[in-house]
Amino acid sequence: MSSILTNPPARTVASTQSEMTEIILPNDTNTLGNLLGGRLMHFIDLTAAMAAYRHSRTNVVTAAMDHIDFIRPVHLGDLLTLRSSINRAFSTSMEVGVKVWAENTRTGSVAHVASAYLVFVAIDDQGRRQRVPEAVPETADEQRRYEGALRRREHREAESARRKQAKLDSAAEEALQP
Repeated sequence: MSSILTNPPARTVASTQSEMTEIILPNDTNTLGNLLGGRLMHFIDLTAAMAAYRHSRTNVVTAAMDHIDFIRPVHLGDLLTLRSSINRAFSTSMEVGVKVWAENTRTGSVAHVASAYLVFVAIDDQGRRQRVPEAVPETADEQRRYEGALRRREHREAESARRKQAKLDSAAEEALQP
């Protein structure tokens, strides 16, 4: 029986929540002493993967980071806290939301600095897609994120179809060139 046909039990969104804290060191920053955007994206990917692993209980791969907002800079010496949870699970993929806060270690002030949406696909040990449990939202906020995930998925699929068509159109146009 293919692993994609199995139906794992549903899991609550709360059971997927993950958190990671990092201190921003000189190697993480640019010449202005601000956290590098790529380093922040790395931290976001790791934290999101933790939620995807908790939900699927199998191997996961990052399929997309389709939205990220860099709201304000993170400075050398700040504590960075990232929190993630599943927004919605589809058949073999999951959308994960991540929010990021920075804490000034001298003043104690905390600011929301970034948010992102990522898509992960569950795979087995042979790299085949694997069915994931249903995500069960329990709070109004979880329900809002659950519904938003479907809209974002529809947008991703429409954009993918548009890019494929543009590529086909471009190839056809090149074939007509003398």
